[in-house]
Amino acid sequence: MSEHDTVYKIRPPRQRWTHLALIVKDMDKTIAWYEKYTHLEVLSRMEDGQGYGAWMADRNDADSPFVLVLAQFFEGKDPFAPAHHGTLGPFAHIGIEVMEREDIDRLAALAKEEGCLALGPAQMPPPVGYICFLKDPDGNTIEFSHDQGVYETARKVWHSDAD
Repeated sequence: MSEHDTVYKIRPPRQRWTHLALIVKDMDKTIAWYEKYTHLEVLSRMEDGQGYGAWMADRNDADSPFVLVLAQFFEGKDPFAPAHHGTLGPFAHIGIEVMEREDIDRLAALAKEEGCLALGPAQMPPPVGYICFLKDPDGNTIEFSHDQGVYETARKVWHSDAD
């Protein structure tokens, strides 16, 4: 196979968001955290000479997947070295909207108990909604929101009835 041969046959029908990638220190610990606090599950795990990788996603979005890519480089194998890998925060974050306000309270209480609650829960002005910020095992900020308006706004502006 040459460097110009393609591997996969199925491609998106147009340009679209596919992933957000994060560096992790402990792949298993980070996967367990995301499985506990979010709707994401492991789509794929891989290992090569540079380290471990994992893709986490929502199985209900198979037709339009958005993947959280996790990478853990082996010592001395980081292709970006000596550059420092930052974390998302305090404002830069991954946002996840939940269906019920009580979900925010439940997640915040669990996160506080486990020492990973960074902010909230707090009612913010529109369009932010009712939120809490958690820190994943690598220090990245994950926002959980209720009544943020992303879905309603997109449907109104782009005239969509899709669910």
